[in-house]
Amino acid sequence: MASRRRPGKGSSGRSRWEADARSAIGDRVAGGRLPLLVGPPDDPDAQFLERIGFPGTSPYTRGIQPTMYRGRLWTFRQYSGFGSAAATNRRFHFLLKGGQTGLSVAFDLPTQNGYDSDHPRAAGEVGRVGVPISSLGDMRTLFHGLPLDRATVSMTINATAPILTALLVAVAEENGVPRTRLGGTVQNDVLKEYVARGTYIYPPEASIRLTVDLIEFATREMPQWNYISVSGYHMREAGATAAQEVAFTLANGMAYVRAVQERGLDLDEFLPRLSFFFSSDRNFLEEIAKFRAARRLWAHIVGETFGAKNARSKQLRFHTQTAGSSLTAQQPELNVVRTTLEALAAVLGGTQSLHTNALDEALGLPTEQSARLALRTQQILAEESGVSNTVDPLGGAYEIEYLTDQIEREAKEYLGRIDDLGGALRAIERGFLASEIAREAYRTAQAREQRRETVVGVNDYTDGNPEFTLFPEAGGRGVATQRITPAEERRQVRAVRHWRAERDARRTSAALERLERTTREGANVMPDVLASVVAGATLGEVADVWRRLFGEQPPSTAF
Repeated sequence: MASRRRPGKGSSGRSRWEADARSAIGDRVAGGRLPLLVGPPDDPDAQFLERIGFPGTSPYTRGIQPTMYRGRLWTFRQYSGFGSAAATNRRFHFLLKGGQTGLSVAFDLPTQNGYDSDHPRAAGEVGRVGVPISSLGDMRTLFHGLPLDRATVSMTINATAPILTALLVAVAEENGVPRTRLGGTVQNDVLKEYVARGTYIYPPEASIRLTVDLIEFATREMPQWNYISVSGYHMREAGATAAQEVAFTLANGMAYVRAVQERGLDLDEFLPRLSFFFSSDRNFLEEIAKFRAARRLWAHIVGETFGAKNARSKQLRFHTQTAGSSLTAQQPELNVVRTTLEALAAVLGGTQSLHTNALDEALGLPTEQSARLALRTQQILAEESGVSNTVDPLGGAYEIEYLTDQIEREAKEYLGRIDDLGGALRAIERGFLASEIAREAYRTAQAREQRRETVVGVNDYTDGNPEFTLFPEAGGRGVATQRITPAEERRQVRAVRHWRAERDARRTSAALERLERTTREGANVMPDVLASVVAGATLGEVADVWRRLFGEQPPSTAF
């Protein structure tokens, strides 16, 4: 909003208030991104109708549904995966019994990077940060006894997304759930891997081809499946500001839209199932405003840049995870407070789905007890806080609208710079996004080291930081953490080798040869990926077909 009046009746009232306020605060820094106090716009009625509007109406500043949580609560998801498929399956059953309403799968690094658990490069990483999935047998174990016809599945996987989606389809169909009824989301956003996470395999052009193959396949055969979730979360975790998170995420989203257009898909068929994934960090008001700004900006981009007509095409739907980078190993019990604030910001910002981090995740994978507490945090917000009883309860608050406008304006400036570079793909290849994030991360690290930015329990208020052990059962004070033992990795390695020994090797080889031909010919790979995993091919074997054809992307030097 262009202009806002300051408090007071006339200029004399404003001047008196401002003089008193400045006298009270002296030279202290106040407010960060906010002025000391924000007043109403010069023409509040016009601003409301043009910029804010009503929930469920374009530009969706106040939410994509007219009734928001009065009609339906957000989906409760707890991101889980560790040790083995069997251990993760037990955790899923535990969480569903406790009230979780959607499954969210974390995969270990070898799986993310296209290596089977017995590959030399997988050593020491099997099951550490997620569940290891090398074969259809692993996927069967992971989802054993789970209601795939009722609970939606979210899979955070990118470079190997076509393979994991094929494995899920195969398991669902074995259990009587046809692909047409399979609901959920696969992240399938490889562009941000080149910016922030690094779990890419192939060069960007080849990776986008595989991304669009999955989108095209799901568009035709999986009507309830969300085939891409464009992620700003990982860029925010790497150090991006709120405005950078919005801009870089939407820029990547635009790159996927253009790739889908080039494939010849109808945008008004594709866009309603495109979703986003954002972080919710500690700056409470800024985070609420960030979500509102992203919705409004995306609605304008879809309508004005791409010309989509369907109202649902313009709706930015998103999942939120509380900020892992905000968790501290020092005084880890304080992470409950941080996560609660971040989750509340996501709810007040209008998220469709939410994961709350556990208090011990700065120390290790969450235990059952900490995972339950994280889930209960969402349930208290939903059932006891009252914030779900009103749609966009902070909409119209002067400070919130001021920040919404500011984040939108800064994100637009970044989008203009990215467009000048030739779009997101070219900006990524030139290292622009990564360097901007690295610069901000360095600034934040300096501010904390110099104690210009306080992190409670880390650089101030440290009197509650006794020496502790990660495993208090061994003696001493501390937090019990989830541990992955070498024995679990050895069991997984044996299971992969047993799978290969027991399959029909000739059938597997024939399927992989067909996949290689299809890939060379430029046709959609998904039917042959599905046929390959059903024939017994492992994740690593499918990924290796594309390694031979596409090559591997060298590590980024942007940092």
